[in-house]
Amino acid sequence: MRTAIGTTIAAHGAQKLFGWFGGGGIEGTGKGFHSMGYRPGQNMALVAGVSETVGGAALALGFGTPGGAAAVAGAMGVAAEQHKPNGFFNMSGGYEYPMLIGLTAMSLIVSGPGKVSLDHATGHVLDRPWMRALAFASVPIAVATMITRKRAALAQDEAEAEDDTESEGAQ
Repeated sequence: MRTAIGTTIAAHGAQKLFGWFGGGGIEGTGKGFHSMGYRPGQNMALVAGVSETVGGAALALGFGTPGGAAAVAGAMGVAAEQHKPNGFFNMSGGYEYPMLIGLTAMSLIVSGPGKVSLDHATGHVLDRPWMRALAFASVPIAVATMITRKRAALAQDEAEAEDDTESEGAQ
């Protein structure tokens, strides 16, 4: 499970970072992020791309599993919120897919990497109980912070658009 989720999300992040696999790269993804309210768009595309690529690679290898899983869960939590207006099912652009991946990543924080992992081979130097607790606790905080920032940016855009409309009407 860890390897499948990790490689899938690492490839998804590579779309954002490098434009691989038909992705938009930082520039294209950044424009999309800006339009969705994630500001500055290119910086947020970089954060999402690194979270997914590096976090996914960490999961695939089972090395630094708590941090990698937290990075993936956080990115997918934000993605799920973005897709929420489309309903549940992925077929309609809903939040089903990112939610499932995010929850799976959260479960990997708790369950750990397993015996066939670099964490196990290295004596769990990057997979301590306190790291798991910190990783698990950090995800909702990170997701809430990103959603709050996005909503504030969109509210500011809306207020500026209203001001522009009022200015045009007064002329």
